[in-house]
Amino acid sequence: MAENSLFAILLRSRWWISFLVGAAWALLAAALVPQPYKMIAILGSLPFWAVGFVAFVRQYDQPTPAQQQAILETAAQQSWGEFSQQLERAWQIEGYTVQRSQDPAADFVLQRNGKTTLVAAKRWKAAAHGVEPLRALHQAMQTQQAQECAYVCIAPLQDSAQRFADTQQIAVLSQLTLATLLQKPMMQQP
Repeated sequence: MAENSLFAILLRSRWWISFLVGAAWALLAAALVPQPYKMIAILGSLPFWAVGFVAFVRQYDQPTPAQQQAILETAAQQSWGEFSQQLERAWQIEGYTVQRSQDPAADFVLQRNGKTTLVAAKRWKAAAHGVEPLRALHQAMQTQQAQECAYVCIAPLQDSAQRFADTQQIAVLSQLTLATLLQKPMMQQP
């Protein structure tokens, strides 16, 4: 699917927008199309309903844009101790065994289903993220023979750092991904 096609845009939008477009299509078809073709025209709204359903399933446990902003602002104001505890609780909820890393390039060692993931998170508040911390994390992953590594940051990576992360398959937990992760311990609180 093309990145800027109507359905791709609707998949990235809030789920209810697709439902709204589908309802508008069906209402317009019912009002404007002649009787013999009315049902076929109304059925033309089904792709919008399907895209809305897919978007709903994808967005079900994700924070809304306003919640995402609030979660990230809260994370930016936290101390390392608070932030690291929230990350640990979130990963434990997801079924990981979490340990603090002894390697200066990584902050956490996550283990689940026989896979080890190194995570660098201490620079989460930095305004700019370059290639060097990612390179050090990738080197630590190779040295410790971990299967995966992840980098946590609130601000997006610089272009060169993002290219390096993509090339080396470093998962970047930022923006929506980070907010969704940080939301998990909040949802568990009584």
